[in-house]
Amino acid sequence: MSESTTALTLTTGPAANGGSCVARHDGRVVFVRYALPGETVRVRVRAERGSYWHADVVEVLEASPDRVEELCPIAGVDGAGCCDLAFAAPEAARRIKGEVVANQLGRLGGYEWSGAAEQVGAVGSTGWRTRVRLDVSASGHAGFHRYHSTELYPELNCGQLAPGLVDGVDGARWPPGAQLHIAVDDDGVRHIVQTGPAKQTQVVEGQYEALQRIGDREWHVPVTAFWQAHRDAPEVYSALIRDAARLEPGMTAWDLYGGAGVFAAALATEVGETGQVLTVDTSRGSARAARTALADMPWVSVVTDSVRRALTGRRDSADVAVLDPPRTGAGREIIDLIAGVPRVIHIGCEAASFARDVGEYLGHGYTVEQLRVFDAFPLTHHVECVAVLNR
Repeated sequence: MSESTTALTLTTGPAANGGSCVARHDGRVVFVRYALPGETVRVRVRAERGSYWHADVVEVLEASPDRVEELCPIAGVDGAGCCDLAFAAPEAARRIKGEVVANQLGRLGGYEWSGAAEQVGAVGSTGWRTRVRLDVSASGHAGFHRYHSTELYPELNCGQLAPGLVDGVDGARWPPGAQLHIAVDDDGVRHIVQTGPAKQTQVVEGQYEALQRIGDREWHVPVTAFWQAHRDAPEVYSALIRDAARLEPGMTAWDLYGGAGVFAAALATEVGETGQVLTVDTSRGSARAARTALADMPWVSVVTDSVRRALTGRRDSADVAVLDPPRTGAGREIIDLIAGVPRVIHIGCEAASFARDVGEYLGHGYTVEQLRVFDAFPLTHHVECVAVLNR
C-alpha cells in the first residue's frame, strides 16, 4: 500500500504555522490538519515531502477539551477549504494562534514574544466576512475550492459569511471559469461583479463600487479591489494606526501598500494641512478610491506604483512609515529603503513573513515597542499581526 493511502494513529504536538499540528511517526515529522494539540487521532497520509508527511484527520480517538462542534457546516476533510479551524473553541483558537506567532517570531525573527490573538470588534467568530470571491466550475456552479485543489465545493453556507451575502448565488448558473466578487457594503447593499472568463467585467447586482465608511468618512471601493473582509477590521486598525503613530501637526508619514488610503486618512488627520502624507499602492482601482475619499486633504499624495519604485532614490524621508504588505511580506529590499524612518508600524497577515520582516528591522537597529496579534480571520488559522518599531 502506498504511503498516500496509509492510515496511522498519532498523538499531536503543538500547532504549526499553516493550520496543522506537528506529530511524529517512526522519527518522521507529520503535519496533521484538522487536529488540535494533544489529541490522539487516526489520520490518512495525503502527501509525502521528503523527510516529512502531510496527513488529514479521519477519526478523533481522544479529543482535546478545546474541540467543539464544527462552526462552519461545509468545512472539514471532505468539505470546502474555507474554515480549517472551525472545530476549535474560539478562545482556544486565539490562544493557539498566539502560540504559532510566538514560535515564528522566535525561530525566524530572533524576537521573543508571548500572548494570544485578540478578537476584532464585537461580531464574534461567525458572520464576520462581508466580501468574498467565488470561482465557477465547468458546470456553471459557484463554489469554494477544496483545500489545495482546483475542485470546487458546491455548497456556499460557510460560517464566515455575513447573513445574506451569497443568498441565491448557489441556485444560479454562471459562465464556466468566471469569478464572482461579492460584497455587502456599509449601507447593507449587496453588490455582485462577475469577471472572466474572457476578461470581461459585468455588474450583476448593485454597483461596481461598494460604499464603505470609517467614522464620518466614506470610500467608494471597487468590489474587485482590496478592502478588509472582516466587518470591524477597518475601524479597529485605523484607530490603532492613528494612536500608535504618535504624529504631530506638520510631520510627514508614509502609507505603503496603502490600498484605498484608509490608514492615510488616519495619518493625515494627525499631521494636518501643514504636514504631508504619501500613500502608495499598485492598484489603480484602490488609488481612484483613495483620491476621491481624501479629496478634502490636499496634503495627501496618492501614488499608483510599486513601493520599491516609489521609494528608490527618494531624497526626503518620513517621521512615521506604515506598511501593510501582501502575504509574502515586505522583505529585505523594502525594509532597507525605509530603514532611516524613526518610527515604523508594520502589519503582516502571514506569521512567517511577518516574523522575517521583524528580524530585518531588528538587524537595522530597531526595537519593538508594541506587538499585537489579531484574530482577523476567525474559523481559520490566519492572523493579522502589528508591530510598532522605533529606531
